[in-house]
This record gives sequence, structure tokens and C-alpha cells, in this order.
Amino acid sequence: MGATVTAVSSNGTYSFTKPNRDGITLLAGLGVEGDVHAGVTVRHRSRVAKDPTQPNLRQVHLMHQELFDEVGEAGFDVRPGQLGENITTRGIDLLGLPTGTLLRIGDEAVVELTGLRNPCLQIENFRPGLLKQVVGRDGDGNVVRKAGVMSVVRTGGVVRPGDPIEVELPDGPHRPLERV
Repeated sequence: MGATVTAVSSNGTYSFTKPNRDGITLLAGLGVEGDVHAGVTVRHRSRVAKDPTQPNLRQVHLMHQELFDEVGEAGFDVRPGQLGENITTRGIDLLGLPTGTLLRIGDEAVVELTGLRNPCLQIENFRPGLLKQVVGRDGDGNVVRKAGVMSVVRTGGVVRPGDPIEVELPDGPHRPLERV
């Protein structure tokens, strides 16, 4: 079985969680139609406060369903949309893909991966102890971020649960995803 979309979520107002939807529409160069984080320039409040003219490299947030399985084993009940992601996936190593990877989702939509989500204190406020599950350090002391990846919309289209995802790697050399 290949990679698929397990859930889609959006919210028109600022809140940590996003309700699940039957489908979302991705708009080229903007993000998820009707989502508070859609736009050409940054929409995340912390980034707007620093410089509201920055390009929005965080138009669509994708998270792997396998993370919910992992934190579930540690006693945390987390479901799609609850960590603020727009698209929940299964069967794809999102964190292992390089910067610039294209994900073809469903019949039309294409997103380009721009970097890793930097987990924030809101995760800890949502479920005490959860932040340590989604950010930590590897054996060499490097920070490991597991709270999904960010992307920009290259080609718009409707995305629904059950849609297949195809991966198109960029030409090499590949650059690992970094925090955006």
C-alpha cells in the first residue's frame, strides 16, 4: 500500500487545533482555502511579530499518522488535526525527505516541502509532557523535530482523506529539511 492522506483539517480562526474536514482546497501560492495560515506572507503570529513581510514557507502543514501511533504508545491520545496540521499522512517518511521534494496529492494538488515544523509550547499546553515526545535530541546531541513538515502550494486542487500521495525528489545533491 502506498502513501495516503488519512485526514484533512483547516480553521479560519487562530486556534491550536484544526477541525477535520471532508476535503480542503489548496490554492497555488497561498495555502489552504479559508485557513488562517493561508497567504503569500507569513501568517503564524510569532513570525508576523518579527517581520510580517517574510514569505510564507508554512502554507500547508503535513504530519504523519505514525507520530500519533508513537505518542499513543507513550500514553498520549492525539488525533488528526489536534496538533494544527492541515494534512495527515500515512505510509511516507515525511521527516526523511529533502527540502524541495514535491508531493503530488490526489488528482491535482502539488506541494513543495520547505522545512520542519518547529514544535512550540502550545503542544505542551495541549497535553502536558507531549512536547518532549515530538522534540528531543539524537545520540549526537542534535535536536530532532518530529512534529511534521511545512510546505508551499505549487499546484492547487482538492485534497480528501484516502487520496494517494506520490513523492518526487528534487535533483541532487539533497538538502535535509531544517526548521522553518
